[in-house]
Amino acid sequence: MDLRIFTEPQQGASYDDQLAMAQRAEQLGFDAFFRSDHFLRMGDGDPLPGPTDAWTTLAGIARETSSIRLGTLVTSATFRHPGILAVQVAQVDAMSGGRVELGLGAGWFGQEHAAYGVPFPDKRFGILEEQLELITGMWGTPVGETYTFAGEHYRLTDSPALPKPVQQPLPIIVGGGGPRRTPRLAARFATEYNQSFPEKDVVVPQIGRVRAACEEAGRNPDELVYSVAFIACVGKDDAEIARRAAAIGREVDELREHGLTGTPAEVVDGLGALAEQGISRVYLQCMDMSDLEHLDLIAAEVLPDAQAL
Repeated sequence: MDLRIFTEPQQGASYDDQLAMAQRAEQLGFDAFFRSDHFLRMGDGDPLPGPTDAWTTLAGIARETSSIRLGTLVTSATFRHPGILAVQVAQVDAMSGGRVELGLGAGWFGQEHAAYGVPFPDKRFGILEEQLELITGMWGTPVGETYTFAGEHYRLTDSPALPKPVQQPLPIIVGGGGPRRTPRLAARFATEYNQSFPEKDVVVPQIGRVRAACEEAGRNPDELVYSVAFIACVGKDDAEIARRAAAIGREVDELREHGLTGTPAEVVDGLGALAEQGISRVYLQCMDMSDLEHLDLIAAEVLPDAQAL
């Protein structure tokens, strides 16, 4: 099982905070460092230092790391024109030497759109679908040929469809819990299907829907990586677990029910249960970006067992 570190910088983190966590995660042997793509803090608390742009941040981190994979969980389709996003992601892929992955979603946080003047249409799924088709179409167009796209939301005419990513294909992550449209999008475009913070009893049924959508589309369901994201709160004992939960303003019992929380042995057991459900990749959401010792503990006492699952 792959373990990836996943952060929420809009809750209060500078570029330097993110770089420090990414570099520590790389040194410790985690598979990837991912971040959310948001522009407004959620909930109460100090809003400083303010948001950081996901792809600008990942470009910087790409030049200051060498092996860890980098990506978004997930970029909102409302934030960028897909033609420009295709250029941005391909460029960061080149800057990283081929270590980037694109998680793309429809967007959901209306308040941040209002705060930064970004349009927030009521219906966004069609926008997401066209963006996935357009981005993959640009990247898949042979060098020297042009790409034209005519959709309801976007039109491209004779695009040179450059630059190309280093990776062919560049991994794309589609996520969500929708019962019909999301599985079909994953089957059509994704290399990975992700469920972020699901109720644990819905993981298997949703994987079943995605696998069925793959079969309907004539695709081998085993080609997809099936992943989940859960908040992580790991401590050597109850006191350390409680301290880490308090630092992020959460209750231990709630985190145990909905996240991966407890001693290293408890978290390994939780990962084992996910592996039995068909999950091969887990994003550990680490909310306190100043607590790099949290990563040290997970790497020392959880990561080796997870890699053996």
